[in-house]
Amino acid sequence: MPNPVNPPIPVKKILVVGGGTAGWMTAAYLAKWLESVDIQVELVESDQIGTIGVGEATVPGIHQFIRDLAISESEFIRATNATFKLGIAFEHWAGIDKHFFHPFAGYGVAIEDRSFHKTWWAARQQGYAQELDQFCLCTQLARAGKFAQPSFDPESRLAWYNYAYHFDASLFAKFLRNYAETRGVTRIEGKINHVQLDNTSGSIQSLTLESGQMLDGDLFVDCTGIPALLIGKTLGVGYEDWSHWLPCDSAQAVQTQSLREPDPFTRSSARTAGWQWHIPLQHRVGNGYVYSSQFISHDEARTELLGNLAGEPLTDPRLIRFTTGMRKDFWFKNCVAIGLSSGFLEPLESTSISLIQTGIAKMTSFLVNFEIDEKQVAEANRLNRLEYERIRDFIILHYKLNGRSGTFWQQVRAMDVPASLEQKMALFKRTGDISMLEQESFKEESWLSMYYGFGVDPAGINPSADPQRTQLIMDKMRNAIQKGVALAPSHAEFIQTLSASHT
Repeated sequence: MPNPVNPPIPVKKILVVGGGTAGWMTAAYLAKWLESVDIQVELVESDQIGTIGVGEATVPGIHQFIRDLAISESEFIRATNATFKLGIAFEHWAGIDKHFFHPFAGYGVAIEDRSFHKTWWAARQQGYAQELDQFCLCTQLARAGKFAQPSFDPESRLAWYNYAYHFDASLFAKFLRNYAETRGVTRIEGKINHVQLDNTSGSIQSLTLESGQMLDGDLFVDCTGIPALLIGKTLGVGYEDWSHWLPCDSAQAVQTQSLREPDPFTRSSARTAGWQWHIPLQHRVGNGYVYSSQFISHDEARTELLGNLAGEPLTDPRLIRFTTGMRKDFWFKNCVAIGLSSGFLEPLESTSISLIQTGIAKMTSFLVNFEIDEKQVAEANRLNRLEYERIRDFIILHYKLNGRSGTFWQQVRAMDVPASLEQKMALFKRTGDISMLEQESFKEESWLSMYYGFGVDPAGINPSADPQRTQLIMDKMRNAIQKGVALAPSHAEFIQTLSASHT
């Protein structure tokens, strides 16, 4: 006989467990989402428990979160010492002294209903000398150290691009805490001593703090980070280990002084056994080395990190250990895991905050009629798994295509990859087509930037029937982009203008 379906459980009180970026993003969003509903939101955290706090680079989806909270961009920029991000510069990944850029934008405009990248590849076969990245305004602005708001005028398709932010994670959490508390969220200070489960359902019934205070709720949101106190340690939801594909298991993070105006992009530089990030804020720079401890010791990694810093350190390097993978279910019974409690995908493409945001979106979207329904939970878990797997594949691609020497890099280049990624790579190499699957976080232009940056040329691109005319059109596009770059202000000037207009 089929298992009986339990009736939906009404939610009248939500308890967010843990603060930091995940906790306060969740609390702030719930405060706005529930502002006209009689549902109580509480957040419990302890000042004695630190947060990782290094998620300082984002992807363009952060715009939606800010819009949902009705926060102005200028207010956000001022409160978090934020800078703008047009993409990621990948240095030495394709080989020593070989660099490429992953922009938040596409390349060129389709010519006679043919995708631009196929047109460009055909033109290159016919001797056209201009590189693909010359046809991306976003990339060219980044390389010139400039920034301007994109235009989405249908007549200016070359000016269609997106952007994200770099910001101070601790200031972001502080900003969201104030936002949430002014809208009715109650913060409770304390460390959790015990979690009580319901004897019949196995759901979480209450938490007891070290002070003896008991906190109950109908829905519990686990924002306790890698320890996963509720979803993992208490409810026993397993963790799926992906370290055979993504073997980096450690990071060391350090803040440094700014030596120059901030770049409008994140920098990822390949190192001996991993890669180093460089995230420029208005007041400092965030740096870190993500690496595999199988191939380099923590002391050696620390030395390599400190030897590749551009400014004086403001902090001592902080070691973070992790296992790449995901929770087998991010929503189990009356507990939802948001942030690192639901999984860890290394920050190569700045997806940590995005996964917090989409986790919150799935939780609220599938909390239909403010009830926990088993069928809705199952669908939320299905979509969450797909999202994690799509991002996983995109990150694996960076390692699989690398052009470096060294034991670590040779091993990841030789590894077998998931079948879903193998099929995508095979399709592009054969036809130049880019397969987009359900729950893709990175669109065609992102995959294209990787194939192009790593020198993967598709085999089956037919030449243009009129190469001279095609190349003339492409030259006009490139000239228009060059003019746009010339007119744009520097990144620093744009930030100053934005701040001055709201003082």
